Amino acid sequence: QVHLVESGGGLVQPGGSLRLSCTASGITFWVFTVDWYRQAPGKQRELVATMTSDSVTNYADSVKGRFSISRDNAENTAYLRMNSLKPEDTAVYYCHLRLTGAHDYWGQGTQVTVSS
Repeated sequence: QVHLVESGGGLVQPGGSLRLSCTASGITFWVFTVDWYRQAPGKQRELVATMTSDSVTNYADSVKGRFSISRDNAENTAYLRMNSLKPEDTAVYYCHLRLTGAHDYWGQGTQVTVSS
């Protein structure tokens, strides 16, 4: 019933940009906090960016100044704009919706590969 569909991943050169999208259905999207996580092979899952329902944001130090999280509540969609991409950004990226007192939800993941 609840679905999060991610898109926008792909192969880019170092210094390039991508915008990831996460579109939700079956929930009252605007009340949820949105997180973006990533997991690279052999590494722990890490939190990249967060945006609350009040549009308060937070970023991992590794992506500050390069990545930007946003949301369009009318379209039930969250975004992660990634600029100045580096090879170390290569990972599977997951969107995550959470709300205190409710279930949380995960997207299916989208592969981002940064390579020359």
